[in-house]
Amino acid sequence: MTTTGPAPLRQGTAIDRAPAVRVRGLVKRYGGRAVVDDVDLDVRRGEVFALLGPNGAGKTTTVEILAGLRRRDAGEVTVLGEDPATGDRRWRDRVGVVGQTTGAGDALTVLETVDHYARYHGQPQGSGELLAAVGLEGAARTRVDALSGGQRRRLEVALGVQGRPELLFLDEPTTGLDPAARRQFWTLVEGLRETGTTVLLTTHYLDEAAQLADRVGVIAAGRLVEVAPPDALGTALRREATVRWTEDGAPRSVVTPEPSAVLRDLLAATPTGEIPDLSVTRPNLEDVYLRLVGGTSEGGPR
Repeated sequence: MTTTGPAPLRQGTAIDRAPAVRVRGLVKRYGGRAVVDDVDLDVRRGEVFALLGPNGAGKTTTVEILAGLRRRDAGEVTVLGEDPATGDRRWRDRVGVVGQTTGAGDALTVLETVDHYARYHGQPQGSGELLAAVGLEGAARTRVDALSGGQRRRLEVALGVQGRPELLFLDEPTTGLDPAARRQFWTLVEGLRETGTTVLLTTHYLDEAAQLADRVGVIAAGRLVEVAPPDALGTALRREATVRWTEDGAPRSVVTPEPSAVLRDLLAATPTGEIPDLSVTRPNLEDVYLRLVGGTSEGGPR
């Protein structure tokens, strides 16, 4: 997929070095309960950043504050150098938002919808170019209500990038899509990265974060518990290994950062040299994620 994005920033300039998103001490409360609780976050320009967490963790609320759609109760937020709470029309033209629902009219065709929303942007992409970029050129005359789930999500992304944004927010972009449509959508996001567009997406899919993100932030119960590249997430937890074996007919296990030492002790204590049902495993990404969000409940504001 190819798509027209913002002009690349010159390396070494002050604006290039500044993060696209800078958050310090962000708080949002509902009914006295903090659903976003003292969050600090930087999103670098040109990266795909995934905010990963269960339902109710505060992902959507955070994104809506960053996009200027919801007021915060405390903290400092800068998005593309400005406070989103006071961002003007020029600032909003630099930011694209794809929420979990769309305002696209079901009775319009895809092309009519794109042409209609072009009026809201100072320098919109051409409709034909935009539909080709998201793979909808063959559906231009199709009514929106006749689109598949994957096609509709592509249309929503088209509307989100229509104004050539420097930063695109994607809120749980593949929820409800079948596996094939999800893979197609991943290709679309990877194409946006190639143009230099900064992307901040929320998801509760581990494979999606691992596939798309340069870095992942895990949020649980409104708090950001770790930020790292996907393959480095939970580094301290990954050092621990679980050694399992059977002793006197009963299963035994021990969690240790030094499995070799445990194995030496077991071998020394086993005259036959054979340890029944012996296995050594280290936590995978799913294990790490569940440990990081452990104890959080689903429900409530997202």
